[in-house]
Amino acid sequence: MTPLNPSTAFGVTFSDELIRCGLREVVLAPGSRSTPLAMAFFEASQRQRVRLHVRIDERSASFTALGLAKASRRPVAVLCTSGTAAANFHPAVIEADESAVPLLVLTADRPPELRGIGANQAIDQIKLYGGAVRWFCEAGLPEARPGTAGYWRSLACQAWAHAAGRTGGVPGPVHLNLPFREPLVPGEADGAPWPEPLDGRPGGQPWTRFQDPSVTGDELELPWTERGAVVCGDGDYDAPALAGLAERAGWPVLAEPSSGARRGPNALPAYQYLLATPEFVQSHRPDLIVSAGRPGLSRPQNAFLGSGLARRHVVVAQGPGRWADPQRAATDVTSALRLTGAPRGSAWLDSWRRADDAARRAVDAVLNEDDENLTEPRLARDLASALPDGALLWTGSSQPVRDIDLGLSPRADLRVLASRGTSGIDGTTSSAIGAALAHGGPAFALIGDLAFLHDAAGLALGPDEPRPDLCLVVVNNDGGGIFSTLEQAAFPGSFERLFGTPHGTELHHLAAAFGLPYQRLEQPGDLPKALQGSGLRIVEAQTSRAAGAELRARLRAVAADAVRAVGSGRPPDVASPGR
Repeated sequence: MTPLNPSTAFGVTFSDELIRCGLREVVLAPGSRSTPLAMAFFEASQRQRVRLHVRIDERSASFTALGLAKASRRPVAVLCTSGTAAANFHPAVIEADESAVPLLVLTADRPPELRGIGANQAIDQIKLYGGAVRWFCEAGLPEARPGTAGYWRSLACQAWAHAAGRTGGVPGPVHLNLPFREPLVPGEADGAPWPEPLDGRPGGQPWTRFQDPSVTGDELELPWTERGAVVCGDGDYDAPALAGLAERAGWPVLAEPSSGARRGPNALPAYQYLLATPEFVQSHRPDLIVSAGRPGLSRPQNAFLGSGLARRHVVVAQGPGRWADPQRAATDVTSALRLTGAPRGSAWLDSWRRADDAARRAVDAVLNEDDENLTEPRLARDLASALPDGALLWTGSSQPVRDIDLGLSPRADLRVLASRGTSGIDGTTSSAIGAALAHGGPAFALIGDLAFLHDAAGLALGPDEPRPDLCLVVVNNDGGGIFSTLEQAAFPGSFERLFGTPHGTELHHLAAAFGLPYQRLEQPGDLPKALQGSGLRIVEAQTSRAAGAELRARLRAVAADAVRAVGSGRPPDVASPGR
């Protein structure tokens, strides 16, 4: 790998990807801070990959680019240094907006430490052009770390797609603000070899392809392959259609509980345990991944989507300009799919099913050992199983939704919702109440104590207000339970105060303050009876954060052992790990 400094590496990689997307014309207004990209475009022009135009005045440069783009009807890049140089692009940006002319407006910028302190040629360039651009991105400082090449190439494709109108919108200008830290030229401070290859897709293909609706229509034709997988996250999309596509194709469905896709024979409830077992993942490398919504409940799941295991990764967009690809791994973005070819019987799917069944049995065996003490994983599993047909289940966005993810069997008769757009703690109780009122039938919520306390005011319903039929099951582990599963727990000196945040609140007093029925679970067997009733009511389950973290680690261990045993042919020992 060639030694490079971060700014130079960005210039080479980002410019190459724009050219792969179809960039053929670049207009440059000279300056220092834009050197990494300017030199990269110059080298590309020497190899006749692009045509370079240099103008000494930024206003002239931007209108030259506008004329090129309007005549060619394809995006043209215009590049300048930081400061008022970028401000001089504004009239052309406005014209491009009103005339739907595709421009890639690239403004170099000072690094964050030089902003707002009187540094030379540094102004506020964040969203400098306001609503006149189709899309804006502050790219962040280039860094020498794994994953940056995929980010830079994906960013270039995303900008190109927005400018060209490939995201379902009208073509127009996009603005990328590109901060660079010195050195700005090759050869200065080049250190160790770059930590990953900077190469793009094979054959000169762009990192991410976007359909052109004017040419291809709404559907992407997807040739059948046996080794496919469908990953479904939270979001508003046609989840049953994706589950049906997977069933026709013979692919496993790895569906988060709030996706609406955990239904049918291909949905695997223990998929997170499979993805957390390295041996299984290595032996089940897919040729194709189709993902939709916003998946991201676990690190193994994120790694599966972003590790480059699949040769092709198709992301289904939720709407114009909205799709989830935080791993920057997508090869295609589309609004709809159509399977082509003749699917055949799949040993691939059978292998996933056997491993999933083994993991689930191993986990259930451990959870069923203790009928005396309440644990969060068992509570989530038993709650999801006990809910009546047609019920609504709202889950907290932190640990509760992850426990439901690991414990929910495929059910088409249960609607699971969560605020996973930003995965915040805000308004959890109020959101659950609103969803229950809209649902009109029996509704339940599984939320943590901190989320419950954070939105205590949501329980204050006036006497004339509609009342939901909602049972709030509150897991009270006296603090932020999810942090006990993260690296912060290894620092006991600061952990409790900064992350555990014990509060010592008696929840039954809170229920009494709002005049709500309250019941406390004493053991797992109390749950079915506690769920009975109607109206807004509270059920509390007191648990231990430390014990919960230990149990989840043990569940991962027994599941991994069971999955490995399926591969080796030996019977799993579900009781030995952690005992």
